[in-house]
Amino acid sequence: MKPRNIYDSIPLDLAAEFFEDIARSPSVRIERIVSKGHTTPENGWYDQDEHEWVIVLKGKAVLEFEDGSTCDMETGDYLNIPAHSKHKVSWTDSDQATLWLAVFYK
Repeated sequence: MKPRNIYDSIPLDLAAEFFEDIARSPSVRIERIVSKGHTTPENGWYDQDEHEWVIVLKGKAVLEFEDGSTCDMETGDYLNIPAHSKHKVSWTDSDQATLWLAVFYK
């Protein structure tokens, strides 16, 4: 087997946010996300059946929760979001790519 590097193959064209499943099983999904100025659509909230543990590996972002609270995140910051905690990405840096690693689990 040959290892892959989480920082390799980041798309140059980030007109749309980039999502890539890295690993998946019936109970866990690991996803790499690359944002550059992207946010959750104005009328949308993430309301997932799974818990989500997320870390910013590079860049900066702001998460917003349905109760109005926000969470500023930068390189190295991580957060566990319980299932059905409505949240969205309200800001990501438009000057550099923000690289996320999200782990969804039951």
